[in-house]
Amino acid sequence: MSNAADLLKQKCCHQVTALNAEEIAQRLQAVSTWKLQDGKIVREFTFPDYYDTLAFVNAIAYVIHAEDHHPELVITYNRCIVKFNTHSVNEGKGGLSDNDFICAAKLNAVYERSFA
Repeated sequence: MSNAADLLKQKCCHQVTALNAEEIAQRLQAVSTWKLQDGKIVREFTFPDYYDTLAFVNAIAYVIHAEDHHPELVITYNRCIVKFNTHSVNEGKGGLSDNDFICAAKLNAVYERSFA
């Protein structure tokens, strides 16, 4: 998976393995708006007002549910911070998997289509 288009074609799966540092760096290039922070990939989405912020949260809820991969969300008046990691990898210690980057690419697409 070398670019966002490749990631958008993928579906999250339940049997995943943790990515190593090189794989994480490669996938971060595909979703360059996301940053690595405390073992998670993080992006802050900004909006003009609370209504648009909540509209985005509702739109991504569909994606999150369909992919069965749930991020941490921080919602304020005009922004939504999304943090992905995979709790089930590394013997339950957590880490990053392809699922995190698949969902990041899909959330980017939602934002670009409707809110950017």
